[in-house]
Amino acid sequence: MPLIKRNIDPRHLCQGAVPDGIGNELECVTNNSLSAIIRQLSCLSKHAENVFGELFNEANTFYSRANSLQDRIDRLAVKVTQLDSSVEEVSLQDINMRKAYRGAAVQDQEVLSKGSTPSSVAEMYEGCDRPPPLGALTAYREDSTDAMKFYSDPSYFFDLWKEKMLQDTEDKRKERRRQRVTAFRALTCSRSRIPQHRCQLQESNLCCSRAPHCRQIKRFCMSGCTLQVRVVLFRS
Repeated sequence: MPLIKRNIDPRHLCQGAVPDGIGNELECVTNNSLSAIIRQLSCLSKHAENVFGELFNEANTFYSRANSLQDRIDRLAVKVTQLDSSVEEVSLQDINMRKAYRGAAVQDQEVLSKGSTPSSVAEMYEGCDRPPPLGALTAYREDSTDAMKFYSDPSYFFDLWKEKMLQDTEDKRKERRRQRVTAFRALTCSRSRIPQHRCQLQESNLCCSRAPHCRQIKRFCMSGCTLQVRVVLFRS
């Protein structure tokens, strides 16, 4: 459904009825048509002034943002040219003591709020019929729901989007939990496939030369890992 921002009034210039008692009807219709055309030109000039005003405001905003961006680029270029890669500004010991970078750029928010509505749309909105006073029936409802929301609810689409975002977040959390459980089960199954007698045999062969480490080797065998890696650790 298209949204008409500006209407040119009056319309249907020559469809009006001729009043009674007019001697020259053609002259009357001609005068009425010419006066309606003049009113249309006046309305058109008003809309033209509004259009150029909006273009001026948008161009001014774009110019301000471009100047701000150019200033940031110039400051960054100066810092880059003065940067010396051979000098260590922050040591590895102090890098964790510094605060994380936080940009000072301000992002546009509430771009579709009532305050950002164009003047032409706001004028059409003010000219619309007011909704019926259904809010007076809220006191008689048992669920304390605003009765006006059954007729018009401006926050409906926001609430719908919020529920969708919350549901997506919950689904992702459940998916991550399911993946962790699946990985844990796969790891448990892979550990349970190693024969127990093999671990005991390797444990008895190593205990004769490294008696102090028998308890650690046994714990390592019961964990399901290979003993070759553990022996390398002993030798290192």
